Amino acid sequence: MNYPEPLKKGDTIGICAPSSGVTEERKREKLDLAIKQLHELGYQVIETPGVRCGQKGRSTPAKQRAKELMDLLENDQVKLILFAAASDFLVELLDELNWEKLKTIKPKWLQGYSDITGLSFVFTTKLGIPTIYSETAKAYAMKPLFKSLTDALALASGEEITQTSFSHYENREAEENEELTAPYQLTEPVEWKNITGQEKIVMQGRLLGGCLDVIQYLIGTRYDEIENYIKTYQNDGIIWFFDCFEVSTPNLFYWLWQMKNAGYFEHCRGIIFGRPLMVREDYGITFSETILDAVGKLGIPIIIDADIGHVSPQLAMVNGAKAIITSEKGKGKVEIHYT
Repeated sequence: MNYPEPLKKGDTIGICAPSSGVTEERKREKLDLAIKQLHELGYQVIETPGVRCGQKGRSTPAKQRAKELMDLLENDQVKLILFAAASDFLVELLDELNWEKLKTIKPKWLQGYSDITGLSFVFTTKLGIPTIYSETAKAYAMKPLFKSLTDALALASGEEITQTSFSHYENREAEENEELTAPYQLTEPVEWKNITGQEKIVMQGRLLGGCLDVIQYLIGTRYDEIENYIKTYQNDGIIWFFDCFEVSTPNLFYWLWQMKNAGYFEHCRGIIFGRPLMVREDYGITFSETILDAVGKLGIPIIIDADIGHVSPQLAMVNGAKAIITSEKGKGKVEIHYT
């Protein structure tokens, strides 16, 4: 893997909006507070022109979004790119990026989740650049910063860390707190579930994944480099991590069935799913039953309801890094290694 330089105090963090922009006044105020706190932590911050723009779900036209991202990628002062928001339509800018040039410039850490998967997944599989699946820029307004947010910065700083499952998570229908710096509203008990029969699961391999809603659109496109990626790292094995934003159980079945038949689960050492934000369980088939129906016969250990993705708080996962994931008695642990 082509690891970016570690982020250090005094370095510059760039913020851009490859998907939607930050247009609501309240969210702009939260972004201002996040930038202020990043300054207080010792980092410089620059923001591209399109961050606070938006029309029809896009911050700016695809060409401009691509240019603003490239400007940050080519800026030697920038060591981490935080994305302002995630929404839809990010994949448009993939067609506007100069992929040959991207192969020659110094890699940077990219951090975001959800729709940002369209960039992070492709940067890892096509360019061999590790990327961080974690919160977007506005989350750094929180005071004090939750451990998951400081863990993401630690990972960008080159630290090999161990993260443990949280005790509670936010209710999916939790009301937004009026205080912009408020902590998470942790009310629901966390329980990781091993759905393939093992009391204890230990997975060891190279992390790869993100928002499954986005990954499924990349299958079979010119950005699908998964066959070469898996072949390159077959001796390490792959641990897939998936975050579902909005899905019905039939669609989830189709996505996993397609991935299985496209060879995505070759040399797979395990699969871990985060808590889905919105799932419609059609035909009385549950989320876990659907996963087992689709890929349960592969003999791969599977964990669900982990602290990954849209239901806060989320562990910071690093596409391309080696990891050891343990799940036992409802609790879990993710050890991330760069060597």
